[in-house]
Amino acid sequence: MTVSARERDRIRWRCRRGMLELDLVLAGFVERHLDSLDDTQIDAFISLLMRPDPELLDLVMGRSDGRNVRERELLALMAAQSHNEREPARAGD
Repeated sequence: MTVSARERDRIRWRCRRGMLELDLVLAGFVERHLDSLDDTQIDAFISLLMRPDPELLDLVMGRSDGRNVRERELLALMAAQSHNEREPARAGD
């Protein structure tokens, strides 16, 4: 799906949270994946962004599960992205 510039800005603004950890994970996710999400995934992402910070942090950190399959898929994608960012580069890569 192609997200309009206005909607992209709205989503980016919603990613600004009261917790630095969430800001980093959410902003990175949006930059890497927003353009490749379909309508239902975008709706699920917006639904996640409506959660309170402590609840969203638990979801992003894997301490609790999403409410539906789409949320769980997005959370798994976020977790994989976060893992890849933390993984040190290997010799020969």
